[in-house]
Amino acid sequence: MSSQFVIAMLNPTIGMLFAAAFFLLWTNQRGQAYILMIAASYVTSSVGFLIQDVGPDFANEFERIPANTCFLVTGYLLIGGVLKRYGLPVPHALMAGIVAAGAAGLCWFVLLRPDLTARVFMVNFLLGCIALIAAVKLYPIEKRHLVDRLVFWVTVLCVLNFFLRPALIMLVDGFNDFDNFQQSFYWTTVQFTQVMISLLFALTLMVAIALDLIGDLRHEANTDDLSGLLNRRGFEQEAGKALKAGRAQGRPACLMIADLDHFKAINDTYGHAVGDRTIDLFGKHVAASLEPGMIAGRIGGEEFAIFIADAELGAARRLAETLRVRFAEHIAGKLPPSLKPTTSIGLCVSATESELYDLMRKADEALYQAKRLGRNQVQAFTPRDSGALAAKQALAGA
Repeated sequence: MSSQFVIAMLNPTIGMLFAAAFFLLWTNQRGQAYILMIAASYVTSSVGFLIQDVGPDFANEFERIPANTCFLVTGYLLIGGVLKRYGLPVPHALMAGIVAAGAAGLCWFVLLRPDLTARVFMVNFLLGCIALIAAVKLYPIEKRHLVDRLVFWVTVLCVLNFFLRPALIMLVDGFNDFDNFQQSFYWTTVQFTQVMISLLFALTLMVAIALDLIGDLRHEANTDDLSGLLNRRGFEQEAGKALKAGRAQGRPACLMIADLDHFKAINDTYGHAVGDRTIDLFGKHVAASLEPGMIAGRIGGEEFAIFIADAELGAARRLAETLRVRFAEHIAGKLPPSLKPTTSIGLCVSATESELYDLMRKADEALYQAKRLGRNQVQAFTPRDSGALAAKQALAGA
């Protein structure tokens, strides 16, 4: 086995290994189509190198056309997958047009007017354009993790590789015919730089996919299935972090706790399915009312909590009243006509030294004050509410 054959098989082998790895990742995240696009890009890359370096030679170097078209399709699929991963629109028409223009140009420079230099510059320029599309679209988005910045900079590296490498190398080692192409310094650099870029892109994207999976698992662990909001653990984690950050900056915060009135009677009268539906509808009502800086969760049974960063008592009370009053509008026609569920809400504004537990305790006291005063109302915590917890046991079935 010659060293030239080993080098020729390097890119196809690595490409197929990465294609298999991304395909296996996709089988565990079938909702993420971008992973399948990335897997397909490594397949087309491998096919292109096999046609170019291992396949039989055809008359007029015809094999160059499908090989280089595969490389253009690889760029389309890989960049499209990266953009989809970040929820960015994929300019399919533009990139398909680039691939089509490349295929037409290949036919011209291989069959009609053979020109190796022009073909090399054209293919690299078009691949650079495809990579540039991703770099431009990725630049303004928030990069939450180090791996997101790495994806961006690897994309920039691809742009530089395709735009600058052919010109720099041809200044040193020009060539004029196809016979010298695969023994040229240029093609040797293509073989090795493509291996390095494939490794960088694949490993970076695999880390990104792993972080997405971890994030999904964490989201599932911290989400309440019935309401779609955070569960108690998730709420306490997120609200605790937000409260700590606001306290460090001297900003106020508000916590409100809402409880569905007479929920036990709803279950007893209409059944648990209707009770669950009521919780589901209230959760959606809360979610639809949230604004930036708000965190909501179902913290138990029919009890919900909402954390509002940088909020004064007046603004928090207005939100609470909106939640209470508009709940009836939200559930109209979605529950038995005779069922008119209401909610009681207690709220508390943080002091600079407040911990989340203190806020939840005080909001809970205000909630039970609202219950004692007749339900279906909003009450804010005042020191005199501290005796409200004594009534909690009596209202446990509320």
